[in-house]
Amino acid sequence: MNSPARRHRLFTPANLRSAALPAALLLLMLLGATLARIGAQTAHAALYAADRRQAMTEADAGRFAGAGVLMCYSDFGTLERAAAAWLIGSHDLVVMNAHNFVDRRLAPTHPVTNCFFRIAGGDYYFNEDSLRIGASVESKALHITDDWALLRLLQPTPETIKPQPAPDASDIATGARFKVVMVSPAGHSNTRLAATTESCDVYRVDEPTEGHTRRVRHDCNDGYGGSGSGLFTEDGRLIAMHSASLDMNQKRPFDIETHYGSAILFEGELAEAIRDAASKPR
Repeated sequence: MNSPARRHRLFTPANLRSAALPAALLLLMLLGATLARIGAQTAHAALYAADRRQAMTEADAGRFAGAGVLMCYSDFGTLERAAAAWLIGSHDLVVMNAHNFVDRRLAPTHPVTNCFFRIAGGDYYFNEDSLRIGASVESKALHITDDWALLRLLQPTPETIKPQPAPDASDIATGARFKVVMVSPAGHSNTRLAATTESCDVYRVDEPTEGHTRRVRHDCNDGYGGSGSGLFTEDGRLIAMHSASLDMNQKRPFDIETHYGSAILFEGELAEAIRDAASKPR
């Protein structure tokens, strides 16, 4: 039996082929140029009208301790920067987004053994049995405020690499609006900068969920690969971890209901899990 592609193939009469070829070739060339132009614009486009991202410096790395990158091998075997991740509370504990390993329905998507943690030029592998995610056993979907994961390193980082202190954002008021700095050690797909910082705003802190963890809505520019970026207060305190943006890579004005970034405050079950894990010996 012929394949669907064979059954639906159209053949041009011989006397029309020579006339149609130049027009078809021109059309393909125009289409290719258009797609290339769109791709170039999309690859380096901020989410919002103003892009205040700057290259992360050595001074930033010292100020925002624990900033690292989750490195993972793709299905094709290529090593890629998957997301931001943070050494937190101790020298062998890392926090990142759960969606690096499960999808929205909590089905596994990426094995822990295909990934490792990179910080300060060193690579550190995970204890795959230590994975803990924010969603409970009874959950049927991954929600924004469940989108966190903790992993232990097989070997702790050297003492010279300082972890981020165990954070606590319980003093942040619901409904508050304030300035933050987004720190993105893994960069974003829509900027040429490998790692960035940006001064931006939290527009609203939502009501708490069952896990006593709240979402903040912000206008920090993000792009694919920016998951796990840290949101810091202006005095350098880590209060939230970025999870996702609505209408990813669609450049248009910030809108509190339809076009905003979502981050998880370090409080409730997330903060408790970090404190508990950091206090226990390996």
